[in-house]
Amino acid sequence: VAGGQWWRLFTAQFLHIGVLHLVSNAVIIYYMGQYVEPIMGHWRFLFVYLLSGVGGNLLSLAFGSDKAISAGASTAIFGLFGAMVAIGLRNMSNPIISYLVRQAFVLALINIVLDLFAPNIDIQGHLGGLIAGFLLAIIAGDRTMKRYSVKWRVIAFVGLVVYVVFTVRTGMVIKF
Repeated sequence: VAGGQWWRLFTAQFLHIGVLHLVSNAVIIYYMGQYVEPIMGHWRFLFVYLLSGVGGNLLSLAFGSDKAISAGASTAIFGLFGAMVAIGLRNMSNPIISYLVRQAFVLALINIVLDLFAPNIDIQGHLGGLIAGFLLAIIAGDRTMKRYSVKWRVIAFVGLVVYVVFTVRTGMVIKF
């Protein structure tokens, strides 16, 4: 990316390091997708999924090692966790949504704790995907539940712009 190959922020989420990595990501995408996609709708789901992957890779660019190899859909998967939390905060009176949010939160928490003890895992990418997915879900809204007010959507948009600018500026500083 620092060499001008910006597309890597997007394409890294489609690359995987081994079959186990690919299969484990596919299983989680299937699990989360069967709950998040019907709530958000197809296009909003795709929007949040793809841009969360980029958002996760931006935080990895900012705070990760320049020598690290980042690959996999986990940045986008964490975006789905963040999206589910955003949907849930607005719809906590719905017991089904409340249950799904707890499940998404627990899965994200377990993964982050495992990240702390596993070598070669991009925890920055995971946290960045979580942040981006949360903000993007507020902005995009959902198909069937209560949406955030315009005020909260504007705040989330401004937060996302600040996040992107901050991570790009931080990531483009030469690291020693």
